[in-house]
Amino acid sequence: MTRKYFGTDGIRGTVGEYPITPDFVLKLGWATGKVFSARGKGKVLIGKDTRISGYMFEAALEAGLSSAGVDVNLLGPMPTPAIAYLTRTFGAHAGIVISASHNPYQDNGIKFFSSDGTKLDDEVEAAIEAALDLEFQTVQSNRIGKASRIHDAAGRYIEFCKSTYKSRSRLQGLKIVLDCAHGATYHIAPSVFQELGASVTVIGNAPDGLNINDRCGSTHPERLAAEVLMQRADLGIAFDGDGDRVMMVDHSGAVVDGDELLFIIASSKWTPHSGWRGVVGTLMSNLGLEVALQARGIHFARAKVGDRYVMAELQNRGWIYGGESSGHIICLDATSTGDGIISSLQVLAAMQARELGLRDLRSGMSKYPQTMINVRVADRDGLERSSAIKAAQTEVEHLLGNRGRVLLRASGTEPLVRVMVEGEDGALVATLATQLAESVRRALV
Repeated sequence: MTRKYFGTDGIRGTVGEYPITPDFVLKLGWATGKVFSARGKGKVLIGKDTRISGYMFEAALEAGLSSAGVDVNLLGPMPTPAIAYLTRTFGAHAGIVISASHNPYQDNGIKFFSSDGTKLDDEVEAAIEAALDLEFQTVQSNRIGKASRIHDAAGRYIEFCKSTYKSRSRLQGLKIVLDCAHGATYHIAPSVFQELGASVTVIGNAPDGLNINDRCGSTHPERLAAEVLMQRADLGIAFDGDGDRVMMVDHSGAVVDGDELLFIIASSKWTPHSGWRGVVGTLMSNLGLEVALQARGIHFARAKVGDRYVMAELQNRGWIYGGESSGHIICLDATSTGDGIISSLQVLAAMQARELGLRDLRSGMSKYPQTMINVRVADRDGLERSSAIKAAQTEVEHLLGNRGRVLLRASGTEPLVRVMVEGEDGALVATLATQLAESVRRALV
């Protein structure tokens, strides 16, 4: 589908710049309501993260949806995966999240979940985009939707998260530091881990509308690492602004990224009789993840970058676990979408099942050195047509042999080509990446 507004994860941009404006979001609410009201009046849930513009867009969506004849339930600040869960449990037609995930407060976006807590089908997104081109018309007054607030949403989701922790032992004796990125997990995550018995220190839990993801959370785990060392904690857990990503830190302050967390979860659950055969990563997943899984008899497949594509590949193959290096991890035996809190609980369950610390568990996977260079170009679409670039890539791949990997990828939003080289020898990888980036620059500037 050729999308005019929808990207791989909803609609996102800078607040005040089209389409992230109140008038567009009002129309988007109406268009969404029009599509779903055709299936019966129904209802739509709206949740948001903690950025200041969320109030403005929440009001706009509420007005648009109700003007199309759809009832609205407001959840307030809640993690993105919580909206997915609550959409299912409340039997709503859809769930809408107002969030720009790991981006700064100046950005915002609108994400959608279907009635079963997964991303909307392409056909539904296409119908919403088509409705955006229609004239705005309010339904008759007796059909206008009603709005109400769900006051126990946080408690419901906390109990759900706790229910996914299947270990026989609770978390007593475990000292954890949480970094909530001043985002949507700030009033959820501490309760989950405390109620499971852990001793919890929390940072990044004082949102003011402007500090979400500001030098904290999963995109800046250095603050968490310092706090883990200062508190002499067993480990640290960092979420992003909307709670669908997670990074962890071991007791020594070393960061454990999404590839390593996915390895820990999948390898701890795998047996030859598990009923699933493999794990899905992305084109950017470290080669060390693939090698470590295959050494244990676990198949590995790569999808395009984006959790939407990881999910599609999991469903296509009938597998359960997948994720991205960024910490967006999907555990379909626990929930329907990527969930930072639930993913971290799966890691803690693996620690308890194997009676090992986080550093020992991640030692089963050795990350390959990886160099990434962004090359600014005049014609990013020329990447596929250039014989000079293809020849340069072939030469690098020949030098790496079966001990490395090359990826050239045009950015979807900027005039950039991303050059990634990965292999066992870090110095060689850096040299080859620089060489290949220069070939791209010569061919496309």
